[in-house]
Amino acid sequence: LNNHYNYSRNIIHFNLREMAGEEQRRRWSLQGKTALVTGGTKGIGHAIVEELAGFGVRVHTCARDESQLNECLTEWKKKGFQLTGSVCDASSWTEREKLMQTVSSLFDAKLSILINNVGAIRSKPTIEHTAEDFSFHISTNLESAYHFSQLAHPMLKATGCGNIVFISSVAGVLSFSVSSIYCATKGAMNQLARNLACEWAIDNIRANAVAPGLIATLAEAALDDGFKNGMISRKPLGRSGKPEEVASLV
Repeated sequence: LNNHYNYSRNIIHFNLREMAGEEQRRRWSLQGKTALVTGGTKGIGHAIVEELAGFGVRVHTCARDESQLNECLTEWKKKGFQLTGSVCDASSWTEREKLMQTVSSLFDAKLSILINNVGAIRSKPTIEHTAEDFSFHISTNLESAYHFSQLAHPMLKATGCGNIVFISSVAGVLSFSVSSIYCATKGAMNQLARNLACEWAIDNIRANAVAPGLIATLAEAALDDGFKNGMISRKPLGRSGKPEEVASLV
């Protein structure tokens, strides 16, 4: 009788461990999830697309440059990724709406992950910025993230567990001697992430911001050497970060 009891107890414990393990795998698995990554053909966005697709996520991305987008889609197809893409100028209100209609159609009106990655910088002293520079930064960096989040809300809510990640910058937290408009948009993005995390928690939608420092991208290459060297000198690693390092955090 004791042997039978011990045998039954061991089976129960084994089954409980199996159930716990399956629950853990399910919780951390991205298989079957859907994602929109804005600006996914280069830099951090490209790395995020490949990171998510590598974990089995069905990803849609967008870019302004059609030829670059097609090159990336061809490359990703060879890797076996589940990826689609659209040409979209994220600074345009109507093009953002058109993109989200496409995403809704592709993913049956359910979106698991929204990565607000698209962004741009014109590095100038404040007194040299024009009205067009101001509008460019606001529409590309901040308005696009705000509007994409609004448009994605019903699809994120429909999954029962939606996630928004804003690709911000340390420029939204620290102070710099140039690029005041860019820094302001990233600071506003950080606050937007906080607000949406609070406001949309009731809909089971999480919102977070990732704020990288200097990352080895084409945007970094365009910065002034003195500014870049000053930034790198403050880093314990003594180098710029890599897009893949940001993607793994996302």
